[in-house]
Amino acid sequence: MSIFHGLPVSQEKSYIREELARIDESWTAARFDSLPHVVHTLTSKDREGEIQILREQSDVIEEVVDEVVHSYHSGFNKAIQNYSLILRLFSESAESINVLKIDLAEAKKRLGTRNKQLHQLWYRSVTLRHIISLLDQIENIAKVPGRIEKLTAEKQFYAAVQLYVQCMLMLEREGLQTVGALQDVRSELTKLRGVLFYKVLEELHEHLYNKGEYSSTSSIHDKDEEIPTTTAIALSSNSQPVSRRTRLLKNESHIGGQGLADGSFRSVSIDGGSSYDGHEDEGPPDLHDEIGLDENHASFKVNGVDGVKSFSRQIPTWLSQAIPDEFLETIKKTEAPLHVKYLQTMVECLCRLGKVAAAGAIISQRLRPTIHDIITSQIKAHAAQVNYSSPSIRQTGQSAAAGLLLMKGPLGSYQLSKQKHQHGILPVGTLLSVSPVSSAMAPSGKAQSSAKQLLNSVFDTILRIFENHVIVGELLESKSAIYGEINTTKSSLVDENWNPDYEASQVTGGYSISFSLSVLQSECQQLICEILRATPEAASADAAVQTARLANKTPSKDKRDGSEDSLTFAFRFTDTALSAPSQGSDLIRQGWNRRSSNTLQEGYGSAAVLPEQGIYLTASVYRPVLQFTDKVASILPQKYSQLGNDGLLSFVENFVKDHFLPTMFVDYRKGVQQAISTPAAFRPRPHATATYTPFIEKGRPVLQGLLAIDFLAREVIGWAQAMPKFAGELVKHVQTFLERTYERCRTSYMEAVLEKQSYMLIGRHDIEKLMQCDPASACLPDSHVQLNMESNASDSETAQIELELSDILLSLRPIKQENLIRDDNKLILLASLSDSLEYVADSIERLGKTAVRTSDQVEDEVTNRRQQHSRTGSALIKDLASFADEYRKLAVDCLKVLRIEMQLETVFHLQEMNSREYLDDQDAEEPDDFIITLTSQITRRDEEMSPFVAPAKRNYIFGGICSIAANASVKALADMKSINLFGVQQICRNSIALEQTLAAIPSLDSDSVQQRLDRVRTYFELLNMPSEALLAFISEHAHLFTHPEYSNLLKVQVPGREIPFDAQDRLSEILSA
Repeated sequence: MSIFHGLPVSQEKSYIREELARIDESWTAARFDSLPHVVHTLTSKDREGEIQILREQSDVIEEVVDEVVHSYHSGFNKAIQNYSLILRLFSESAESINVLKIDLAEAKKRLGTRNKQLHQLWYRSVTLRHIISLLDQIENIAKVPGRIEKLTAEKQFYAAVQLYVQCMLMLEREGLQTVGALQDVRSELTKLRGVLFYKVLEELHEHLYNKGEYSSTSSIHDKDEEIPTTTAIALSSNSQPVSRRTRLLKNESHIGGQGLADGSFRSVSIDGGSSYDGHEDEGPPDLHDEIGLDENHASFKVNGVDGVKSFSRQIPTWLSQAIPDEFLETIKKTEAPLHVKYLQTMVECLCRLGKVAAAGAIISQRLRPTIHDIITSQIKAHAAQVNYSSPSIRQTGQSAAAGLLLMKGPLGSYQLSKQKHQHGILPVGTLLSVSPVSSAMAPSGKAQSSAKQLLNSVFDTILRIFENHVIVGELLESKSAIYGEINTTKSSLVDENWNPDYEASQVTGGYSISFSLSVLQSECQQLICEILRATPEAASADAAVQTARLANKTPSKDKRDGSEDSLTFAFRFTDTALSAPSQGSDLIRQGWNRRSSNTLQEGYGSAAVLPEQGIYLTASVYRPVLQFTDKVASILPQKYSQLGNDGLLSFVENFVKDHFLPTMFVDYRKGVQQAISTPAAFRPRPHATATYTPFIEKGRPVLQGLLAIDFLAREVIGWAQAMPKFAGELVKHVQTFLERTYERCRTSYMEAVLEKQSYMLIGRHDIEKLMQCDPASACLPDSHVQLNMESNASDSETAQIELELSDILLSLRPIKQENLIRDDNKLILLASLSDSLEYVADSIERLGKTAVRTSDQVEDEVTNRRQQHSRTGSALIKDLASFADEYRKLAVDCLKVLRIEMQLETVFHLQEMNSREYLDDQDAEEPDDFIITLTSQITRRDEEMSPFVAPAKRNYIFGGICSIAANASVKALADMKSINLFGVQQICRNSIALEQTLAAIPSLDSDSVQQRLDRVRTYFELLNMPSEALLAFISEHAHLFTHPEYSNLLKVQVPGREIPFDAQDRLSEILSA
């Protein structure tokens, strides 16, 4: 029975548990029914046995109960005793309370008799304490100027300001206003206020420009993770959205409603209390004890109780002697960087001194010259660093030149020579000077990298400075918010066009975030103009265009400064310039440097760092400006987000569109024209290497014109990579001069093949189809040919294709000499043009991939900026791919013309076999003259073309000679009337001479040549066999030659050989069997 588990039964009586386990569970039911048990006992056969079992179970249960009672008996007794003790204590307490009530009543009665006398003594004590307090305050106030000077010397400015404010508040108390001895103290404190103001302002100025002791020297985005996004205290009622970086600063700068713009702060009193009358029950304060704190502890008194408040050791050192207040608690709780805390402290000091407007005015006045000096010093330091590390720079310059291959490809080693030899003759292995920029001004040149490094360095400094201005600007605006709210109603009644931002700017002395950003961008724009040699007229024109564009949006009279919608900053040009004559893009590129003699030009000295200056440095300016604008947008609070949309980036983009791109297009158009119009542009190199090399660095003989065009294309794509937003326009320009170059190549091709039979034949549909099916076309740089061709064509199919093509060419006999390209220079030009076109096509494909990456990059940037882009990456690569296909198609046409030309040349020479009788009376020692001419021509042309085409292309050009020569030789027997033994030997000698010539060409398969020409010799040697032997040979080798070819063997007359009259019939029977 589980109900008895856990009972206190000893181990000696463990049998009790076994007995209990045997008892049925029904005995422990909540509603016990005895009737079933009674009936069971009565109806049992052994009634006495059942009754005995029940008695035994009853004994077991009684024994268990005895064990339980024995175990818990002592506990029951203790509980009863404790309860009795508690009752007794309660009774005694009630009696004591009654006695205490009686005593209190007697005490109250006795105190009531002395009430009036005690009140008089208390009032006298308070009066004397107040007098003593005033005397102590007068004594301590007299020591305050010296303590302020000491704190100022120790740069404990906040403690000094606290002491000054508290002293001034105490001097305004009723009891101290008429004390004559404190007049000198008042005058001295007034002077100290000015000293404190200039000291604090100087510290703030130093830290604004990262020159102070606690300034931040790291990049502005290195500590993004350290800036918390939550605030400790919500304080300002004038809540406005701010940036993530400055979100906490506004809340931390407000000290519980302390601080009006006029400096009327309600601070803790000089004696540690919070009231002004001093009528508290407390001891005399000691000003020295409260101000002279050590770094970690501060003693103070509140409501007459001495206490010690411990400061965290994380409190900055400049606040170590400050009186604990709400601002100090906020500084201690915040996790802002050290320089931010220091800026907060300085702004708080200015606000407590009531000098917000004066500080803003001075900061605004000193902003522009300070930024100018900082940029100038930054450039000088950069120049000194460059000069100090000039040996390493030369080494890195060499490595950078080697790395130029990554963008410019192999042409990086073929930098165009800018200096020609005498009489305008270029040295071997150099290109025409067609690039409008020097190597230093190229997209990856030294001047570009130097300008980019310089701007990145300057912009990083400017950004860190601007971050400080955003912090200070928001703090000053938040401090002036209450003042602005007070004057809102009055200003609204006076002027319906009242602007709160304008009023806030007036309260802060004209200083604001928008003003500081305007000045910073103006100075950066001036530096960019100096780097680009841009004229004030051009920049002012851009500013005028921008202003007009902004004015055309929605004219509104109630916008005084336009700071809500966009940033319109004034370009700083203090010098007057003569009007520049319109002489084209050369003046823009070189810079209009003519100035009036009486004007002062303010510069930054960037020429000391940059090897060259000019408009082409726009490429290195664009990316830093874009990054600068993005970082400015990330720093700006939400209410100023529109300030970053227009300004420096807008100026640079307008400059690119209005000046850089037109100038570059004109210059590169001239370069393209110069590259393709010179006589040497499409002239194969006279001293090419002995063997062909596919690498441009090792002397691949690409035509100089196409090499120069490829160089210019790569250079323009380099500009596109530097300025991705304008990649579409630059790629269009590349397409334009690639199209012009293609037309020039097409013209050179037509000049070489015009009215030639080979050119007309490749245009025929049947020949074009056969050439596409020819396995030899696998080497052609044309993907369409390779797709339409079966790569695993059998030998029989290949022989059939060659036979059909040979039949078409042989049907053109007689071939006239004027229909052939007899000038070897034209053939060499076609070979070189084909290889050069293929090289440019490959380069165009690589340029297309580069352009796509650039376009994808700008699409990502445009998506982030929510603008539209005119062209997509797929469209750019499609256009460039179409140009690559056109170039390859023309290259294939050149190879096809050369192949057909060599086959026609073979047919032209071998057609003399048809007019000659081979009935020689003696064995000739030399081949026929036309064979000698043909072999010498093949050898000469192969040697001349070998430096200009790859071995596979040479195989294609000369590979068709063997098949056409074999077929022409075999078919020539049909036109012969007679031939003797010496004639057969002469033809075999011709075949051997041709085989030796073709086998000498390394690119040709000598086994294939031997197999085809062995067939010719075998065919003519059959003429030496008797007719019966010939028929027997035919029956054994029926498929070696065709029926017409065997028939011609029987038709020709051979002296000494008799042909039966039924020889043709027997031949037909043999071949038809």
